[in-house]
Amino acid sequence: MPSFEFTKMDILQFIREHANPIGVALALGAIFIYIFKRRRSRGCLDPTKFKEFRLIKKTPISHNTSRFKFALPTPTSVLGLPVGQHVLCKGKDREGKDVIGPYAPITLDSDLGFFELIVKMYPQGQLSHHFREMREGDYLLVKGPIGQIKYKPNQARAFGLIAGGADISPMFQLIRAILENPKDKTKVHLIYANDTVGDILLKEELDSFAEKFPDRFTVYYVVKQAPENWNGGVGYVTREMIRTHCPPPASDVKIVMRGPQAMMKAMATHLKELGYTQDMQIDL
Repeated sequence: MPSFEFTKMDILQFIREHANPIGVALALGAIFIYIFKRRRSRGCLDPTKFKEFRLIKKTPISHNTSRFKFALPTPTSVLGLPVGQHVLCKGKDREGKDVIGPYAPITLDSDLGFFELIVKMYPQGQLSHHFREMREGDYLLVKGPIGQIKYKPNQARAFGLIAGGADISPMFQLIRAILENPKDKTKVHLIYANDTVGDILLKEELDSFAEKFPDRFTVYYVVKQAPENWNGGVGYVTREMIRTHCPPPASDVKIVMRGPQAMMKAMATHLKELGYTQDMQIDL
């Protein structure tokens, strides 16, 4: 069975050497695969300029948060965003002025033809106004990839993830990338904090991961206002919660954090007291 991992020069040489119907058919197939792979690998993003993407579905998932699904140019297009990075979105505030903000899609490049954002729309948020006003069929300006972190499979034996509120999006992307790759043996432990149970985003998906990958993924929810018979954490993420639900400090362990500034500051103190060095910590 011939290999189709050809360069352009390889393909031209192949055609010259196989000038018969079968050879031509194989060459044309190789050209198709070459072009298809090049288009997919290139992705749709541009780090130097904003490009338009059409909103095809907007789904409310809490009182102030919605899931936005955007179409890519073709059904086989990929966004082209490395795991661990984000995009910049551009819109208009209430006064019609341009505003820009970073967002991490919850989709991967294995999702062909579309990408999705989870957006929490704050009352006074400038870009929140733009997303709140968006309707299906509208276009969003997006630029990227942005960021210094690029996840590589098996770069750590275990991850401890600590997320707050809408900042679950980049964590969810990382979790998906790890669990959906059978060659990635990394274990993931998530602590996810919110105000109420109703504020927990992507809970159904996270619980499904925990059920499907019990040896590779655990999730511990923390809420400030707990209902009766709640078996998760209550209040703020504490040092003891991290000790119990995250892997202990080690050279092959990484703690990844994402949340409001006050939460990040508190987590940094807890981690230092627990013995996690700076090279074990990542601000996603």
